[in-house]
Amino acid sequence: MSMNNAPNVFLDPNANRFQVNIINEDHDNNETTQEDVGSDPPHYEETSFTDETHNRLRISYRPGKRELYDNFCQNGEKTEASLHPYDTHSKMYYLQTFGHNTMDPVPKIDYYRNTGSVSGNKLNRPSLLEIHEQLAKNIAVSTGSAERVVNGESTTGDETAVSKEEENKTGFVKFGWVKGVLVRCMLNIWGVMLFIRLSWIVGQAGIGLGVIIILLATMVTSITGLSTSAIATNGFVRGGGAYYLISRSLGPEFGGSIGLIFAFANAVAVAMYVVGFAETVVELLKESDTLMVDESNDIRIIGTITVVCLLGISVAGMEWEAKAQVILLIVLLVAIANFFIGTVIPTNTEKKARGFFNYQASIFAENFGPDFRSGEGFFSVFAIFFPAATGILAGANISGDLKDPQSAIPQGTMLAILITTIAYIAVAICAASCVVRDATGNVNDTIVPGMSCNGSSACGLGYDFSRCASQPCDYGLMNNFQVMSMVSGFGPLITAGIFSATLSSALASLVSAPKVFQALCKDNVYKGLEFFAKGYGKNNEPIRGYVLTFVIAMAFILIAELNTIAPIISNFFLASYALINFSCFHASYAKSPGWRPAFRYYNMWVSLFGALLCCGVMFVINWWAALITYAIELFLYIYVTYKKPEVNWGSSTQALYFVNALDSALALTTVEDHVKNFRPQCLALTGAPMVRPALLDITHSFTKNNGLCICCEVYMGPRKLCVKEMNSGMEKKQAWLTKNKRKAFYAAVAADSFRDGVKSLLQASGLGRMKPNTLVIGFKKDWRSAPATQVENYVGIIHDAFDFELGVIIIRISQGFDISQVLQVQEELEKLEQERLALEATIKENDFEEGKRGICGFFKKASTLNISKHETKKESTINTIQSMHVGEFNQRLIEASTQFRKKQGKGTIDIWWLFDDGGLTILIPYILTIRKKWKNCKLRIFTGGKVNRIEEEKLVMASLLSKFRIKFADINIICDINIKPNKESWKFFEEMIEPYRLHESCKDITTAEKLKRESPWKITDAELEAFKEKSYRQVRLNELLQEHSRAANLIVLSLPVARKGAVSDYLYMAWLEILSKNLPPILMVRGNHKNVLTFYS
Repeated sequence: MSMNNAPNVFLDPNANRFQVNIINEDHDNNETTQEDVGSDPPHYEETSFTDETHNRLRISYRPGKRELYDNFCQNGEKTEASLHPYDTHSKMYYLQTFGHNTMDPVPKIDYYRNTGSVSGNKLNRPSLLEIHEQLAKNIAVSTGSAERVVNGESTTGDETAVSKEEENKTGFVKFGWVKGVLVRCMLNIWGVMLFIRLSWIVGQAGIGLGVIIILLATMVTSITGLSTSAIATNGFVRGGGAYYLISRSLGPEFGGSIGLIFAFANAVAVAMYVVGFAETVVELLKESDTLMVDESNDIRIIGTITVVCLLGISVAGMEWEAKAQVILLIVLLVAIANFFIGTVIPTNTEKKARGFFNYQASIFAENFGPDFRSGEGFFSVFAIFFPAATGILAGANISGDLKDPQSAIPQGTMLAILITTIAYIAVAICAASCVVRDATGNVNDTIVPGMSCNGSSACGLGYDFSRCASQPCDYGLMNNFQVMSMVSGFGPLITAGIFSATLSSALASLVSAPKVFQALCKDNVYKGLEFFAKGYGKNNEPIRGYVLTFVIAMAFILIAELNTIAPIISNFFLASYALINFSCFHASYAKSPGWRPAFRYYNMWVSLFGALLCCGVMFVINWWAALITYAIELFLYIYVTYKKPEVNWGSSTQALYFVNALDSALALTTVEDHVKNFRPQCLALTGAPMVRPALLDITHSFTKNNGLCICCEVYMGPRKLCVKEMNSGMEKKQAWLTKNKRKAFYAAVAADSFRDGVKSLLQASGLGRMKPNTLVIGFKKDWRSAPATQVENYVGIIHDAFDFELGVIIIRISQGFDISQVLQVQEELEKLEQERLALEATIKENDFEEGKRGICGFFKKASTLNISKHETKKESTINTIQSMHVGEFNQRLIEASTQFRKKQGKGTIDIWWLFDDGGLTILIPYILTIRKKWKNCKLRIFTGGKVNRIEEEKLVMASLLSKFRIKFADINIICDINIKPNKESWKFFEEMIEPYRLHESCKDITTAEKLKRESPWKITDAELEAFKEKSYRQVRLNELLQEHSRAANLIVLSLPVARKGAVSDYLYMAWLEILSKNLPPILMVRGNHKNVLTFYS
């Protein structure tokens, strides 16, 4: 194989077979050279593409110049060696890749980005059409376009460039996994429970069950952490935390419902943590007798001041908030270390009286087993502890502020769970190994010689706390919430730890709530919340969300009963955990190829178990709060489902829809067809569905929720143009069907002729058992003026349908179906209206500018008047066009196009069941009568019979319909179908077919044969004579239809069948024309002569 542009590419010993070079189409081949790369490793091209007016630019850096190229891309500064000499050339270039000249680009991450990505610009690779078709010549590339591509900017949209420019200008503050996730999760998990409730929990449950309670809570959070890690590593994670993870996995319905309550839960959690902090401060004030007002009001005052301070830190920016978190973590770690140090410092008499004896084996043994009191049990104690294990989503909630969320969230979350769990277990065991359950606090309660002892560990250590069994005591694990302060080396540090735990959790929640809420509002899941989507500053801070969170927190600090709301908030968090676990399970179960998490340490069944476990824990904590949570979530789910936000996130719900549909379709193939399960599955030749809405509407009336409906369109003409137009319109037309609530599919083919296209559709449409069994087509109203090939194609389609054993329904309405002219005029009027509005906006803007200039505007008033006159002229032109088009509109055509959408009034559907086709002629109108729009219409049956057997024929037909369980209003036996029509009707028929007759009998044999060869489509005299009786019948049937069914809402009539090769196309069209002329909407139906009705059970 020769290569004209690079003849020596395989001869050069230094050339690499994967080298990529730029080749100029117009460049002399002999001048094309490759630089000697020497010892440097080969560099490969990074290629950019832009679709702006189909311009193409290829950018390359030569070996050894990569550093200069990188510098240029990063800084936008041109140096002498920054670019290849051809980079700004105005001619078209293509690549020499892998030894071939091609437009194919090398793989690059920028082709896979989303539009508007802040992490990089989306570039557009050449389309398949551009690579597949002949290479376009002399395509100019603008310098501006060149510069944009060189600078790494795609021309796909201004928004992308703007977002990138803003990022470069201001600089986002991004956090690593330690400061962004680990620190936040540890602070949020280590709450006030660690310091004031853990000792009580281990006192109630004992060391053994206490550790189990901690591990059980950890199991819930660990499984959730694994699921979170899997979802977070399955693609790029934006801001929004739990909401983002759930919504992108399960869709907007689940994500929208849980996102709102999760954001609300975080906002109320701010109030809870701040009140915890305020209560501790008030206790200190109370001890020193320095209360400001009273306890409750002091809590409100201190809580308000605290929330304002926290809000200030948050609004100052994520960087300040992160620094505050680090300081609080240091304080918290010092407090915990202070506790452990205190356990080994020798105790004193006062602490012994309060139950602290340092590490003692006897105390460990005594406290190992449970001692539940005051009605407490395992699950009630677990419910009290579990909120201390939550907070694992603190890092994920600021996912948009992380440098690499995919690695930071798994690392930080799982390590935080491990560290905090070890700390909880260690504190619990150490406290239970040093402190007895009950102590009096009286230093005189020592054992003297000869005094009996109750055998407790305290007795062995010289103290008698036996009276605690009969009267309440104030100290010990069971009675004193300040055990950690007592045990610690320096008590105030524990108080500082409590402050740190409460403030850090409050700060994390204050940041999480607005971030999640902002992401929810940006997605526009709830239409009225767009106001809160706006961000400010370099980190896109949700200032409006901060204010809303502040208002909610203040409201609950001032007026709410937090003890009542706390279980609901805990359940809100648990509901989020449950859905995250379910998201991981659902994504795995759907088996979508797009589910490829980088984090491998998860299992779909473990995630499902975690989801069920979270639901169970919700009821353990508080059953009524769990019910309220489910009720709120269900309400929001139904609301979002009803509103149907226009988003497409490739959720696992969508993937599961496909899997279920595929499984059902495959299962359906194993089910044998049965007449009882027959349903009309229609292939409707509507063209574009919006062009023939009435044809679609009547077809939809008997297929909706009952059978398959495929709207088909055939594109004819040059294949390249047809395929391009067809591909570009597929989604638009299917979307039109969905928007107009038409349960139908759209299919299109490109073919050389209409008949060939329909033949392809008849053979290939459908899937498995879901294949069309009935062809629905509109009557060709213009058959007399249309070219003979169109008439041949039309009748040929009917023959093809019968050949493929499909039933055929031909529908005719008086005004016809095609409203394309109306749509075209409406589109023109809409454009004119848009121009008028744009003109008005321009004039208003000019008036505003002139008004600002004051007196100077007066002198320019003349120009304004001219514009106004132009506007008036424009409006009058529009009005003239509108009135002109209204006159041109066929108002009856517009009304006819919507007639089947309206509810039909009381009337009849007349069924002329003349020939037995398997029952389709009777089944279609029956299905119509069970529809809401047609339920007021009664069925009237007309059939042929003999004059002397009218009553017998009626009874036979009534018996048949009764067995089919089809209700009818009347049965009419028509006895005079086969008599000749009146002369006027027959004369009209003859005049109608006259232009298409051959009249060969009037000519000699040679001339007649010549005419047959020249016009084979014409009706011969022999044919007309052979089918004269059948022609009489069609004309006579129209007379009877005029007589009996002129006032019917709808007529359903047996379709006559033309025998192939015997009946010409024009004679058959004449039959259909005379049969259906001047009648209400009529359906000419012919089944495939296989039973579609049965009276057997």
